Amino acid sequence: MSVLEHADDVRAELELLIRARYPLVWLVTHEEERAERLLRAAAEATSRDLITWRLSEGFAGAAATDLVEEQDAKKKDGKDESGKPSPLEDAFRRVRRGSGRRVYVFEDVHALLEDPRTVRCLKDTVQSLRSTHASVVLLGPVLSIPSELEKLATVVDLPLPTAGELRTLLDELLASLPGGRVTIEADESVLERAAHAARGLTEAEAESVFSKALVRDPVFDADDLSVIIEEKKQVLRKTGLLEYHDRTETIQGVGGFAGLKTWLSERADTFSERAREYGLPAPRGVLLLGVQGCGKSLTAKAVASEWGLPLLRLDVGRLFDSFVGKSEANMRQAILVAESLAPAVLWIDELEKGLAGVRSSGGDSGVTARVFGSLLTWLQEKTAPVFVVATSNDVRSLPPELLRKGRFDEIFFVDLPGETERAAIFEIHLRKRRRDPARFDLASLARATDGWSGSEIEEAVVSALFSTFPQGRDVTTEDVLTACAATVPLSRTMANEVNELREWAKNRTRPAG
Repeated sequence: MSVLEHADDVRAELELLIRARYPLVWLVTHEEERAERLLRAAAEATSRDLITWRLSEGFAGAAATDLVEEQDAKKKDGKDESGKPSPLEDAFRRVRRGSGRRVYVFEDVHALLEDPRTVRCLKDTVQSLRSTHASVVLLGPVLSIPSELEKLATVVDLPLPTAGELRTLLDELLASLPGGRVTIEADESVLERAAHAARGLTEAEAESVFSKALVRDPVFDADDLSVIIEEKKQVLRKTGLLEYHDRTETIQGVGGFAGLKTWLSERADTFSERAREYGLPAPRGVLLLGVQGCGKSLTAKAVASEWGLPLLRLDVGRLFDSFVGKSEANMRQAILVAESLAPAVLWIDELEKGLAGVRSSGGDSGVTARVFGSLLTWLQEKTAPVFVVATSNDVRSLPPELLRKGRFDEIFFVDLPGETERAAIFEIHLRKRRRDPARFDLASLARATDGWSGSEIEEAVVSALFSTFPQGRDVTTEDVLTACAATVPLSRTMANEVNELREWAKNRTRPAG
């Protein structure tokens, strides 16, 4: 598979494959029009005619006269009725009979390649083209190569537009508008930020977002950046794979974790060009293991705010699909979108649940193992500045390969907070609910909550507020202590599991506190 970063690189790669007379190329993309432009440019550069085929229309293109005439004749003769070759099989057969320097582009045929007869017909066609100047390109959003074609096909991914390509698109859109329709009050930096804000969108989606910003307000300025960001959230939500989270949490809102905070602060500026010149690579990520409710997810959110990076959440469970090859395609799509938004923070919450059963995935034909393998390879080999924050409550469910050095920069163990940390957590949650922490005996509250997690401390504060609200008075230390006395913490109800987790982490992880 060719991994290319720019559209020009894809065009050059396609041109090279066509010149080398590769008979079968699978171009993976959702951007049909953009891909056709690149293929047309590659065909022209290699003196080939471009002919497209769609199930809805059949063959099209200036050089497809002979194919179209044969196609129309068959329709008039009724030869495409049931029992006859399918439209796709018929198209492949006519490609075999064709001649000349041609590039045949078949769009969205992945769903039609489940029939063994159709696959055989394509294989015969590809093999017959080896000695000709013709190539077949399968264009579609899903990579699902039948095993019979694996050794014949070359796969090329079309990446999403870069910030530079989106800036060019924005400039062309602004220049095309009639004079007086739009006032541009954006300097060069705002236009650059608008292009970067649209990263992760397809060319068509970006054009729609830019147009929406201009229709909403005929003055294009820095205020339009929020429109672009908001629209991008909607677009990402449609994929169902990645969620765009607002940066609402701060590192100051995380109690304790002195060791982890120091580690993160040392890497806050290492995504910059200055760090590259100094010889530093971009940080890869961290794996946070530990007791439930102790702030792992909160830390992931706070990292993005502290570093000023977009926060994306990957739901591993949503990657899996019932259609053959779709789960693996979802994994690749999620990675491509995350990399297109780089630098960014990718949050993978409760990793062990999404990869449950990876060691015994024979029941799902190895789909889980293949998705997990794709994730492992990317974690090891990725060059894009995507900082991964993965969290897990049960390390025993994680495959050992995931814990090997190189996947993450560090593995931190998040334990139950100590007394000083519990006092800090009480202070944070009281202040968050507009109460002055100085009015409370934080030391007494910390002593009364030995073995409590951060989420349990928060719930005690909220419970005390619920109890005093109907009484029309403000909450006191005694009210919070009463709420604490009515709670049995997780460290007692699941004492054996918590102790086993702590014992495992002693010499295998770095303490977050």
